Amino acid sequence: MSKFWSALVSELQPYVPGEQPKMANLVKLNTNENPFGPSPKVIAAIQSELNDNLRLYPDPEGQALKEAIAAYHADYGISAKQVFVGNGSDEVLAHIFQGLLKHDKPILFPDITYSFYPVYCGLYQIESDVMPLTESFEINPDDYKRPNGGIIFPNPNAPTGRYLGLEHVEDILKANRDSVVVVDEAYVDFGGETAISLVNRYPNLLVSQTLSKARSLAGLRVGFAVGNEELIEALNRVKDSFNSYPLDRLALVGAIAAFEDLEWFEKCCGGVIDERERVTSELERLGFEVLPSKANFVFARHPSHEGADIASKLREQGIIVRHFNKPRISDFLRITIGTSDQNSSLIKGLAFL
Repeated sequence: MSKFWSALVSELQPYVPGEQPKMANLVKLNTNENPFGPSPKVIAAIQSELNDNLRLYPDPEGQALKEAIAAYHADYGISAKQVFVGNGSDEVLAHIFQGLLKHDKPILFPDITYSFYPVYCGLYQIESDVMPLTESFEINPDDYKRPNGGIIFPNPNAPTGRYLGLEHVEDILKANRDSVVVVDEAYVDFGGETAISLVNRYPNLLVSQTLSKARSLAGLRVGFAVGNEELIEALNRVKDSFNSYPLDRLALVGAIAAFEDLEWFEKCCGGVIDERERVTSELERLGFEVLPSKANFVFARHPSHEGADIASKLREQGIIVRHFNKPRISDFLRITIGTSDQNSSLIKGLAFL
């Protein structure tokens, strides 16, 4: 702490990202990165942009990327005017909290969820109430039928991986027509259905997504949101009061190429889903309870071993998984789905159980 800090900075409890350890021969299954690389067309697009144009500012609106995202969701009648793009979904979410969720009443989100939400509440001084997940770690839509200043939840949820069907999302939307409902879909492409299909029916719905997971571009930092034009305008007003150029030229062309290569995208998602089912089966064979997952990770606990101990013993073998020392989930491990070889190393590494 320093005398030069503001009172706000002194009180902040920052987000703690997943560890990025520097270890040889590491089996890294702790940060939900895609085990498969990005589309070769993404690499080619970025390489083609490595020229003298880097002296020029990128398009502050990211219009070509917005059009690519809208075209990808054309079946839902989405236009480019309904799309917002930013420097990773975390920045998009930050603008959402500041521009759409800061009201007189507390916002609502699950007690076990993406841990950046309470951080944003602290940063922007937003009051919040947490809604406990059920005993089976599911979101109960009835919990969100109460006065609020906005609602946000991941779907699939993180770190549980559980998915809430669109009929239940719609139930929450119908009960909160005077509040913004944000559905954070970082993992939706691994088996869920996107709520973007509901955007044109509910002007209070905003859906955020990222290219970090299903499109293997965690290192490029591209996120977006889709919603009513009035909601998008609010995000643009915040963005242009913060950083008018959130996406550089390389990120823009790479992201566009990722949306255009549907074959690669579907192949990679299918590969992750297949491996997720195999890992789930193997963990259950070893006695783990594994929550149903529609994400690129599984959330599992063993009845006879503490989560921290399992994580420690795996680490000794060069296998890194995520452990959260938090109420209700301290015995769980969040395990990213890796390559077939990485997943086999994980199962072999659990032979001590």
